[in-house]
Amino acid sequence: MIIYKNDVEGFRNAVDNNRIVPDIVKEYTEKYGRKVNDNERKSWNNSLKFMETALRKSNVPGDCGVLIEYNIPSTSKRIDFIVSGHDTEGNANFVIVELKQWEKADATRKEDIVTAYVGGGIREVSHPSYQAYSYKKYLADMNEAVYTKNIQPYSCAYLHNYISKHPEPLTLPQYSEIIIDSPVFFSQDINRLEAFIKKYVGNGNGKHILYQIENGKIRPSKKFVEYVSEMFDGNEVYTLLDEQKVALSNIMEYALDSKQKTTIIVNGGPGTGKSVVAMNALVQLLKHGLNPKFIAPNASFKETIISMLSGSRKYSKKRIAALFSGSGSFWNALDDEFDAMIVDEAHRLKKKGTYMYKGISQVDDVIKASRVNVFFIDDNQRIRPDDEGTVDRIREVAEARGSEVVYVELEAQFRCSGADGFMNWIDHTLGIRDTGNFDGWDEGTFEFELVDNPHDLVDKVREKNSLGFKSRIIAGYAWEWTSAKDGNPNSEIEDVIIEEHDFRMPWNSRSSQYTWASDDDKQDQIGCIHTSQGLEFDYVGIIIGNDLRFNPMTNEIYGSYLDYKDTTGKKGLKENPLELTRLIKNIYRVLLSRGMKGCYVYCRDSYLKDYLESRITRESKNRSYPMGNE
Repeated sequence: MIIYKNDVEGFRNAVDNNRIVPDIVKEYTEKYGRKVNDNERKSWNNSLKFMETALRKSNVPGDCGVLIEYNIPSTSKRIDFIVSGHDTEGNANFVIVELKQWEKADATRKEDIVTAYVGGGIREVSHPSYQAYSYKKYLADMNEAVYTKNIQPYSCAYLHNYISKHPEPLTLPQYSEIIIDSPVFFSQDINRLEAFIKKYVGNGNGKHILYQIENGKIRPSKKFVEYVSEMFDGNEVYTLLDEQKVALSNIMEYALDSKQKTTIIVNGGPGTGKSVVAMNALVQLLKHGLNPKFIAPNASFKETIISMLSGSRKYSKKRIAALFSGSGSFWNALDDEFDAMIVDEAHRLKKKGTYMYKGISQVDDVIKASRVNVFFIDDNQRIRPDDEGTVDRIREVAEARGSEVVYVELEAQFRCSGADGFMNWIDHTLGIRDTGNFDGWDEGTFEFELVDNPHDLVDKVREKNSLGFKSRIIAGYAWEWTSAKDGNPNSEIEDVIIEEHDFRMPWNSRSSQYTWASDDDKQDQIGCIHTSQGLEFDYVGIIIGNDLRFNPMTNEIYGSYLDYKDTTGKKGLKENPLELTRLIKNIYRVLLSRGMKGCYVYCRDSYLKDYLESRITRESKNRSYPMGNE
């Protein structure tokens, strides 16, 4: 979607006559159906005057094209400014300009990451040059018109309020490679910006280039498919085992051969390999020339998958990110816009009323927007009232849209050292489902221990990290989480406090929460359900807070409304204790199943600890069922 489109002459006239912002506001309101906030209005009013000056002084022809606020298809990202035209050799080009109103920024040790005042606080963000570069690569890889009609994209960043210093943090050596590709221009660099733009579009005739960009189909280029396949092939992380291979074969058969809209529901519990199958399906669909999209409702999970796939390859994260998306941006997608959509963690899809979501039903969004849609789901991983992803709900929407429904089951458990018995024990002990008898697991293959205090738990996790095992501490949402605006953008405040053990630690960083699972410097931050769901570690230390308790009089586990601090997670549940308890149990079911080699648990509620110990002790007496059910 494009908010504003014109030629350079029309754009300049609109700025000169103070019409540019009202024109953009009008288009924005009509196309998005909502009001423009004051900050965005001020941003346009400020930045576009600087761009008009740059275009006027560069003397580019009036028939160059201008796009403002180009919403990159199937994402929530918008390109600030594009100018198109031809160079002196007749090549069709366009220049992406990332506009920033920053006045200062600081460098970090992370690749192409800086800190700046954004959204009311100092946050880690992409270097402006990298941001512009990533948009350019998306269009080069994914816009069919760009890569088939030989339209060449270029990119830069313009920080018109920023007077560079000496030394300048944004131009330090660690950023030199990205700046060479996509230059950054400061307030005093307007002459350089003018020359950069004129070099690529100085011969004008750019409006038809805008038309090609706007109407180009979003479909991965052959070069991009080869790039992704090269990353994937030979990576043992994505090797399929046993029934996972069968599941993929079934998915591909329906995806490639079905002549009608098809909905595939892949049902499997924690550790059954849903994500591995989903990633294999994505790559196979790409190799068959289809246009798939991988949907991950959980942002932390999405970022981790991208990091795993890209590895250490320079600039590959943003490039392959074009294939991945959150679940909230398809409410206005066209019918069958994608050949296929793969939704991992589909139990986290949202319904109307969820923060920042503008649609009615994310399940419906996906089914409407794709010819083939694949939902990887576990009904017992729903954790909030607004999570609408269930097998029944998906089937209901699919049938209403005339989509054929296909079911695929994943049952074998490959996490927790393949201990199906451990997962069954969790389900039965928490009262999530009656698993009956099971074979248990070999003693020693999966390490499980209840500890007496949280310090012991932290020590055990730190020891595993020191030995090279990927390990994290995770807790239920039984403590408040201080906001960034209240002085907690980067885990400055130790919110998780257990007074009886003189214990205090911070929640994971808000400014870099999506990389908590992968960043080595986050090991002493406590993760939560939202930063760990869908992920796996070698070892986990789980702190069960007072939000989950045991009543020895009734012999029942129950959720405590007052001690559960997720306001969204308990919305509307004050008078519905059964549903509250069910969702809190699901949270701890997810947390307890994150470890592949071992799990340590501290329970704040002593009755719950005694109950869990009794279950372990009771079952340990039975040689056939080392940690089984009654």
